Amino acid sequence: MADQFDAVVIGGGPGGYNAAIRLGQLGVKTACVDARGVFGGTCLNIGCIPSKALLHASERFEEAQKDFARLGIKATVELDLPAMMAHKDKVVGELTRGVDFLLRKYKAEAIVGEARIAGAGKVEVRTRAGNVRTLETRHIVVATGSDVMPLGGVTIDEERIVSSTGALAFKSVPKRLLVVGGGYIGLELGSVWRRLGSEVLVVEFLDRITPGLDGEIAKQFQRILQRQGIKFQLSTKVVGVEKAGDALKVSVEPAAGGERQVIDADVMLVSIGRRSYTDGLGLDAVGVKRDARGRVITDPHFKTNIEGIWAIGDCREGPMLAHKAEDEAVACAERIAGRAGHVNYDAIPAVVYTAPEVASVGKTEEDLKAAGVAYKVGKFPFTANARAKTIAATDGFAKVIADAQTDRVLGVHIMSAEAGNLIAEATLAIEFGASSEDIARTSHAHPTLSEAVRQAAMGVEGWTTQM
Repeated sequence: MADQFDAVVIGGGPGGYNAAIRLGQLGVKTACVDARGVFGGTCLNIGCIPSKALLHASERFEEAQKDFARLGIKATVELDLPAMMAHKDKVVGELTRGVDFLLRKYKAEAIVGEARIAGAGKVEVRTRAGNVRTLETRHIVVATGSDVMPLGGVTIDEERIVSSTGALAFKSVPKRLLVVGGGYIGLELGSVWRRLGSEVLVVEFLDRITPGLDGEIAKQFQRILQRQGIKFQLSTKVVGVEKAGDALKVSVEPAAGGERQVIDADVMLVSIGRRSYTDGLGLDAVGVKRDARGRVITDPHFKTNIEGIWAIGDCREGPMLAHKAEDEAVACAERIAGRAGHVNYDAIPAVVYTAPEVASVGKTEEDLKAAGVAYKVGKFPFTANARAKTIAATDGFAKVIADAQTDRVLGVHIMSAEAGNLIAEATLAIEFGASSEDIARTSHAHPTLSEAVRQAAMGVEGWTTQM
């Protein structure tokens, strides 16, 4: 006999569990199904959260090694990698248990198993015990997230050839780490292991790192990472890898074609992106349309072409970000409950959690040039920011882009310490349709890093006061 629900959410990551929680808050009887066994998805278990724990710990390790002395602090530092990993695991455990608590609090039933859409309003769940449980429902929300993008001809074993999952669980510091991919994930994890002692080389197919970020930011960002010790080989593709004893022989060649080169490494991290996880769900059998990249096709309100089936997060179009999935989860749940949920995609921030951090929201100069939009720019360097000087973190700058006619803020890009927190002000400004003058005339506490954003906003109209 089938169990009855108003909504069934397939996937327990930031999209799935937030959808289930919001549906529960709205009085919709909901089940949330996830195969992992621990709710929280890639983000909490093997992504955002463990990586940030290691980023923070490795930053403090290097700070104690290299920076304490100039602040008048004498210290002897030793790496205890097992303890650092234990800290990471503790954080993950606390947060995943928190998700379980919230699902119970809002009366959303958490079900562990592999879900498949068996027909209109029907989901079959194969439990770990091998039993099949049938759920009948009016609404099905597909929130299955994404998986690691494979590299052709390369087999990931999570020991010497690893994805981000393996790179979060090394038992010792690799001597030579080759990172394939110059995006967020590769640079963050490369930064962790570089600080802990690895020689890090990043191989990127494109002629720049962090595609999608503001081009000016990306160039200075690469220069800073190079000063820190990370090496880059751009416009290069990996064409093969061989294991030679304890080493790897990685074959690369120019992206445009040319002479092949062999790079020696001890560990290779494959981080060339992620792909939507939509296979094996029964989508094709029930007629749900997917695009050429396997993403579920929806309308602007997350509805698929099949009545009663919705999709959110990484499994549909848009940036693969946990907070984007969360915003879509809330909006989709509210639509299901008959409310007017909405997501403003111009106000979705992105952050690279290196040191310095890089944060961005809205349009880049490259976006606006391509669209033929006239704009103005204001910039301010953190070398002129009082708070940045006091904490010895003066790398980077803030950049505000506004419409040339209306002065409406179109994009903000920040590279600095705590850029991930500073970008919230800019995101709010874009959400409310603020002008650069609105930011420029808003009082900011002194001395703070946020003053650099204000000064950049002043710079749009040419009246920066601190430079």
